[in-house]
Amino acid sequence: MARHNELGAWGEKVAREYLLTQGYAIGGENTRIGNYEIDFIAMKDDRIVFVEVKTRSTDYVDPLEAVDSRKRARLVRAADEYIRSMNIRLEPQFDIITVVGSPEKYEIEHFPDAFFPPLRSY
Repeated sequence: MARHNELGAWGEKVAREYLLTQGYAIGGENTRIGNYEIDFIAMKDDRIVFVEVKTRSTDYVDPLEAVDSRKRARLVRAADEYIRSMNIRLEPQFDIITVVGSPEKYEIEHFPDAFFPPLRSY
């Protein structure tokens, strides 16, 4: 496994443990929807939560910057398809979790409701 893949897998493990301690129930991990992968599909309160995890070894580059408008649009499309295919009637929420560091020392930040899906105009 390439080093960046190992780092990403480690970051997702850290994020998973964090979500569980915060009361999230995880229903899916690395779920493929079409050409996109949703890192975590979770439930909390009366919401279905789609979580994108970004991991970096240093804080030289802000991991939040990697969740640009294109990435957000793809996540929203995948979430929409998932919600429709599973006939889910819960309000969606989009969270971002960033993990910066290494297993020896790291920082985790959680951004609940990090963005809202754009409204379609007809």
